[in-house]
Amino acid sequence: MTDDTTHFGYETVASKDKAGRVRDVFDSVASNYDLMNDLMSGGLHRLWKRFTVEQASIKRGQSVLDLAGGTGDLAKVFSRQVGSSGQVVLADINAAMLKEGRRRLTNAGIAGNLSIVQVNAENLPFGKGSFDCITIAFGLRNVTDKQAALRSMLGTLKPGGKAMILEFSEPATALRPAYDAYSFKILPMLGKLIANDETSYQYLAESIRMHPNQETLLTMMQDAGFEQCRFHNLAGGIVALHIGYRI
Repeated sequence: MTDDTTHFGYETVASKDKAGRVRDVFDSVASNYDLMNDLMSGGLHRLWKRFTVEQASIKRGQSVLDLAGGTGDLAKVFSRQVGSSGQVVLADINAAMLKEGRRRLTNAGIAGNLSIVQVNAENLPFGKGSFDCITIAFGLRNVTDKQAALRSMLGTLKPGGKAMILEFSEPATALRPAYDAYSFKILPMLGKLIANDETSYQYLAESIRMHPNQETLLTMMQDAGFEQCRFHNLAGGIVALHIGYRI
């Protein structure tokens, strides 16, 4: 890879083109996103997100940014936790995902303390020290310049604030054969049957393999300026929750 190229799954593409390619994927899967997540993970993604919410320990009156928040399942919980004196921002680079999120949050009666904005994680348009907590669930691997996104997240946190990155990671060695078979055979088949889109789910499987593993992402967070960094392996390392603080 060079500064001008990056990965789109296993494909090498121009860095300037990746965001558009990712947008096309999520334009395609937006309406079936949560259904496919349930099918792909056997519903486990809901437990992983619940663990993230528990670790976030959000209090009334706080400000939370749910980055790459898509259909808004985390934002919905945080909105209820911060109350009328708090603020939640649901942010995503993809307009189709935000449209689906707005529809779902409106149907859930969420309003008042929640804003929805379209942003690029690499250059967040928020003031320094805007948020007590930033979450990004299953979104960092789709960002072109992950290090830029981490620095931007750090800059928008208040002193003492924390970033939480929930993402697919590197599973334990014993799990890898079965995990690879599932990812590259069953997952694209589900995409074809449910969403009529085999290609997008092939990309999602590949993007997981190209994402930094647990220790690498931990080092990236430290290099970006986060402190007291740690991670929790979930489902044998198939997923990991990384946490870092702005001190």
